[in-house]
Amino acid sequence: MSESIPQRFSDLASLRRSVADWRRAGERVVLVPTMGALHEGHLALVAEGRRIGRRVVASIFVNPTQFGPNEDFSRYPRDLEADLALLGRAGADAAWTPAVETMYPPGFSTRIDVAGLTEGLCGPFRPGHFSGVATVVTKLLNQVGPDTALFGEKDFQQLRVIQQAVADLDLPVEIQGVPTVREADGLALSSRNRYLSPEERTVAPRLHAVLAEIAATARDGTPVAAPIAQGRAALEAAGFQVQYLAVCDARTLAPVERVDRPARVLVAAFLGRTRLIDNVAV
Repeated sequence: MSESIPQRFSDLASLRRSVADWRRAGERVVLVPTMGALHEGHLALVAEGRRIGRRVVASIFVNPTQFGPNEDFSRYPRDLEADLALLGRAGADAAWTPAVETMYPPGFSTRIDVAGLTEGLCGPFRPGHFSGVATVVTKLLNQVGPDTALFGEKDFQQLRVIQQAVADLDLPVEIQGVPTVREADGLALSSRNRYLSPEERTVAPRLHAVLAEIAATARDGTPVAAPIAQGRAALEAAGFQVQYLAVCDARTLAPVERVDRPARVLVAAFLGRTRLIDNVAV
């Protein structure tokens, strides 16, 4: 595995020429889309890409169209040189770092909306978010042309939205989810964790603990209403402002009354000014 800085592309034609060369050589190409501010969770995606493919391209693009008017686009952490060094350590072959003008040139007017999957959970709290995600990911897939693209399961709704968009649009790429990487105390790795104060950081692992408790209770078919109510109360007592806490069908993301099929326990909550999301399988 190389630990050198990956080849950086900011010109689409150059990127496509390199990918075409790899394909002519019969090499499997894997894409890891990111918004930068990389952490071990992202590096786990690159490592998985190295395992299943021959070439790994990581994109770094802070996508403005998936941020709402009151969200943190301007303060989203950016450190391209550090990100490139981390990608080199993880063994990425290339970094695709397009400018906003490259992704959204003057006159750009197309957006992709995925119905159904976006109507619950984060959807009502982040209007337009998933349209921005689906649009930028579709562009990235068309730009890089990978065989497989990898996404962390921490944002499970995002993963399902992308899988649906790719299936509906007949895009020739496999979308794979990769299990969430966690700190030793259970907190899911996230670029936004750096916004937590030291005091908030000690409280934050309670989020995953409550999800695990609900999953354990729901696994035997117990109705989920009471465990959800108890979990919400526990989170609020710990200082979280809960936007949603739900047990949903893992395919449709529709809420379930009891678990009789693959399901997920999902949560979004503010701790101070920081919005945290997480989920666990049931």
